[in-house]
Amino acid sequence: MENNISILGAKKRIALIAHDNKKYDLMEWAKYNRHILAEHTVLATGTTGKLLEEKLGIDIVKLQSGPLGGDQQIGAKIAEGDIDFVIFFWDPLEPQPHDPDVKALLRIAVVWNIPMACNRASADFLFTSNLMDQEYPRILPNYNLYRERVLDSNVPKEDEANDIEPIPEVFLEG
Repeated sequence: MENNISILGAKKRIALIAHDNKKYDLMEWAKYNRHILAEHTVLATGTTGKLLEEKLGIDIVKLQSGPLGGDQQIGAKIAEGDIDFVIFFWDPLEPQPHDPDVKALLRIAVVWNIPMACNRASADFLFTSNLMDQEYPRILPNYNLYRERVLDSNVPKEDEANDIEPIPEVFLEG
């Protein structure tokens, strides 16, 4: 499979997300890294974004709260190429009502080769990388073959559709 290249600009579009039990950790980390965050475009899920904006005094693009669709909004922005970087302090010990959304977000970040940190240590390593303030040629898998695949194994062809037996009347009566 041939790859594509997407150039991440020197000014990154960074998504910040934190589960309730991890918001304090993210706020402390963000306060320490405020000078770096201020140089980039920062997006966040609802409550986290509001807290960050108040604490840091920088503009935050606020999406919905995670359980109300914010995690899915971040995932959609990743798929559309509108997010370059994710810092997601998720709580591995607390069940989340929107756990499928969380897993979908983590999955889509991997699909699109998005740098992602899930705790303070990994966020520190990513933020202190020499690549943080310069352009970066991110390698993207070429999904054209996947998009163009034919899914006809269980779908009747047009001329076969007429050969399908109708549902017997006995099953249609209420």
